[in-house]
Amino acid sequence: MKSLLTFVRAQYCVAAIVALTTVARAADSAHHTGIGPSFKGPIGLQLYSLRGLFAKDVPGTLAKVHGYGIQEVELAGTYNLAPEKFREMLKANGLNPISGHFPFERLRDDIEGVAKDATALGLTYVGCAWAPHEGDFDEKECRETIHVFNRAGEALAKHGLKFFYHAHGYEFQPHGDSTLLDLMMKETNPQFVRFQMDILWIVFPGQDPVKLLAKYPGRWELMHLKDLKKGVQTGPLTGHTDVNNDVTLGTGQMNWPAILSAAKKAGIKHYFIEDESDRSAEQIPQTLKFLEQVKW
Repeated sequence: MKSLLTFVRAQYCVAAIVALTTVARAADSAHHTGIGPSFKGPIGLQLYSLRGLFAKDVPGTLAKVHGYGIQEVELAGTYNLAPEKFREMLKANGLNPISGHFPFERLRDDIEGVAKDATALGLTYVGCAWAPHEGDFDEKECRETIHVFNRAGEALAKHGLKFFYHAHGYEFQPHGDSTLLDLMMKETNPQFVRFQMDILWIVFPGQDPVKLLAKYPGRWELMHLKDLKKGVQTGPLTGHTDVNNDVTLGTGQMNWPAILSAAKKAGIKHYFIEDESDRSAEQIPQTLKFLEQVKW
């Protein structure tokens, strides 16, 4: 009888473990892909969000990103590590580097060096998040930027890499009956220059991401998911606001159901959470939870 009871208890424990494992795997799968009722991931993370933690502990921070359930990442530097070494560390944490931001000056002056580093990192996309300018971004600076981007995009394509520009809000300076962003869209070669839409840097300067996605379908391939704190005044064309105006998705000013629906129609291929606030480590899991539940 004693042995029978022991056997029954053992079978019960095995069944319980199997059930718990199944539930855990299902939750883990949803967490890793960012699957919700309407949104189908995967959801990535721009690693700049955790720049403060990376400055202190690169291996530990990469493990933290893995712990969030993130699989795809966008880079903003390698924290003084060789590209090959950083790629090894990403792989060890199950992180797939999709894209990376590089300084404008390197894209202008050292495009072959950029291509070498991007290839070593295993990137698909090479991007730029800021075009240097003095005061308000003007037409002359815009046209110089367009020239650099067209040339960089063509050179990177020869290495099997895709170039993109991350709009930052200052490009909405008026230009005739449109804006300098419209000029960039018109004068950059679609074959070699793609765009990344950062939702905060569209809404903060007073623009509508839904309309811009519809206006330029196919040009926007990547997206930064970022929410703007309620009450923050929109309209400035500076490309600057307090980093702590970045809030958990769903708690700010953005209409996410409309934005995500428009993004799907426009052909967005990769979505990255970017949270530049001091609370990013705590807000990122809350943002992931929102994306798992949002309906549109």
